[in-house]
Amino acid sequence: MKETIERAWENRELLNEKGTIQTIDAVIEQIDKGILRVAEPYGDTWKVNEWVKKAVVLYFPIRQMETIEVGPFEFHDKMALKTNYKELGVRVVPHAVARYGAYVASGVIMMPSYINIGAYVDSGTMVDTWATVGSCAQIGKDVHLSGGVGIGGVLEPLQAAPVIVEDGAFIGSRCIVVEGVHIGKEAVLGANVVLTKSTKIIDVTGNEPKEIRGYVPERSVVIPGSFTKKFPAGDYQVPCALIIGQRKASTDLKTSLNDALRTHNVAV
Repeated sequence: MKETIERAWENRELLNEKGTIQTIDAVIEQIDKGILRVAEPYGDTWKVNEWVKKAVVLYFPIRQMETIEVGPFEFHDKMALKTNYKELGVRVVPHAVARYGAYVASGVIMMPSYINIGAYVDSGTMVDTWATVGSCAQIGKDVHLSGGVGIGGVLEPLQAAPVIVEDGAFIGSRCIVVEGVHIGKEAVLGANVVLTKSTKIIDVTGNEPKEIRGYVPERSVVIPGSFTKKFPAGDYQVPCALIIGQRKASTDLKTSLNDALRTHNVAV
């Protein structure tokens, strides 16, 4: 399958061939069932399966637009919606939507929210009200994506790596995580944290600030911040993120999601 996808990626004329279409369909079905992933744990790091992501992108041009009617609602799109939630063991609150080709594990709760094709959402995770999980994003076990959280996708624009949120992380209300940013296990993002690949993430817990980009270390507690940057027109405040502490090991995981933030007087 990988060879077929790679050939079609280089030569889009192959998308007209039956064998190519069948291969792309087969890859999407395996993503939908969690057999294939766009990215997966690989020892102490993560491995991006670039060819699987390419299959997701190639799935769009081989699909035809169609009208979907659900009671009084009408939609016009290329993609089928995910179904059989009862059999999958997923709780889906109206008007939550997941596209076919997104893996949603047993025990996931979807409040009115959206999960795009290629995404992987593992067991015990809460996708809260109006949260969105972008295409190919990888969400671990027992993650809480709070209300209005925006997890970026890789399709538009095409990004090299998906956003990764590891097990047990808590993403506070209205946070935005995009451009392949990686959130470590059990990290806590306070409300309104915005993380892109270029966002400065500054650890201010020591005597000297330590700056990183694109990755939030395990169990870090992060809040929005700003720093002064010089421009030709003057000095202005530019957004950043501040690591202000570590999640306490002594606190039960279920309550520490909030306690970690209350310790530092940060709103969830």
